[in-house]
Amino acid sequence: MGKLTGFKEFNRKNFKRRSVSERIQDWKEIYFPWNENEAKEQASRCMDCGVPFCNNGCPLGNLIPDWNDLVYSGDWKRAIDQLHATNNFPEFTGRICPAPCEAACTLSINDDPVTIEYIEKTIVERAFSEGWIKPEPPNVRTDKRIAVVGSGPAGLAAAQQLNRAGHKVTVFERDSRIGGLLTFGIPDFKLEKEIVERRVNILKEEGINFKVNVNVGKDYSSEDLVNNFDAVCLAGGSTIPRNLDIEGRNLDGIHYAMEYLKQQNDLNQNNKLKISNRIQATDKNVVILGGGDTGADCLGTAHRQGALSITQLELMESPPENRSINNPWPEWPLIMRTSSAHEEGGNREYSVLTKKLTGSNGKVKELHAVKIKFEKDKSGNINLIEAPNSNFTIKADLVLLAMGFLHPQKEGLIDNLKVTLDNKGNVLTGNNMMSSKEKIFACGDMHHGQSLVVRAIASGRDCARNIDIWLMGTSNLPKVRGFARSN
Repeated sequence: MGKLTGFKEFNRKNFKRRSVSERIQDWKEIYFPWNENEAKEQASRCMDCGVPFCNNGCPLGNLIPDWNDLVYSGDWKRAIDQLHATNNFPEFTGRICPAPCEAACTLSINDDPVTIEYIEKTIVERAFSEGWIKPEPPNVRTDKRIAVVGSGPAGLAAAQQLNRAGHKVTVFERDSRIGGLLTFGIPDFKLEKEIVERRVNILKEEGINFKVNVNVGKDYSSEDLVNNFDAVCLAGGSTIPRNLDIEGRNLDGIHYAMEYLKQQNDLNQNNKLKISNRIQATDKNVVILGGGDTGADCLGTAHRQGALSITQLELMESPPENRSINNPWPEWPLIMRTSSAHEEGGNREYSVLTKKLTGSNGKVKELHAVKIKFEKDKSGNINLIEAPNSNFTIKADLVLLAMGFLHPQKEGLIDNLKVTLDNKGNVLTGNNMMSSKEKIFACGDMHHGQSLVVRAIASGRDCARNIDIWLMGTSNLPKVRGFARSN
């Protein structure tokens, strides 16, 4: 513990954001970094608790008190070593993780938690600027060949860990660039793609072989995948979105959120699109269905495209400003959250059920909805009740469906491999994360469903260790202390 009274002397201080009027004019990250003194002050607020709830709240089991103390002491080199001990990609989690560690911070009982996520980002960016993060290829190679299918955070973490164990790793990606959700789903104002490419280049120099534009199960047969590799790690995303099966769904101007976000990310990378396929919010009344992070990403993107109006609708009721008595620390706080995109404008409506969509000339023009409430009946069941006389209509030239994802794509690879699926459509695995087919393992969203980036990295690390043990009988790869498997 660097400073005994740090948590008393200093208040929580977040990164400053660029002004709204400035940042909605471009796609650059919105935050200003701290100076060194600010970082040390914020790190000094860590109390180095006897039981580090922050560590337990993190799926990776990050050694948070350790690197907070090192930052306060100015030992940045050891800080990045401690950070990398549990987290392959702190530059990603330091930008886009919702920070369950902060929700579990002991200060959260009656004060603002330690700024763990921003300290994490500050450490890793300091390390990159100092040239401390360099490729570290293994000293000894085994004769084992491993295929990783999917290059999102779970696949990249699994690939790096397996490569560190000395195995020959090939990562297959069906898109044109590496990164999965990091590259195609998350807007640049949250994660600039140069940050992803910087880490991918290191992985390449460490000896990992990347193959893009290869859809395994179609361009590369499932039989060859099984026959040509000693182990297979399925690390694809949960890519099948939840649909809205209502009247008017077939009108033009209604799109899944990921279609919309991917297009803008492609354009930012100077990838050309056919004008007829362009999903554009400029001068349109935009309605976003879904109140989560993906919906907020659509909101920030629509602001930057110059939407005429933006309304975000959520089925569930508005969360409280503070924890309820049934949601005590250190549980994840179910409270109202305002992202940077919400700060930029737009309307949020809760307890709304979309009834139908109408339009003219085949194009959507209006969304018809009703206010709802959830009531418990005599049997204890929760029922959705439409509020009387609460129907309303919203102008809607562009409707974006951001209601989450159901499961990974089954057509192609999963169907061909004939692996057993769980009742949610994810790959069912045993305790060692192996599927029902020998030598085929699964991690990330394909294993446990849609979840956090930090959990995907933890899952990839855990899966790599299990594969290494299965191949070699033992493993020197570290255990993942905070990760809990769901099947």
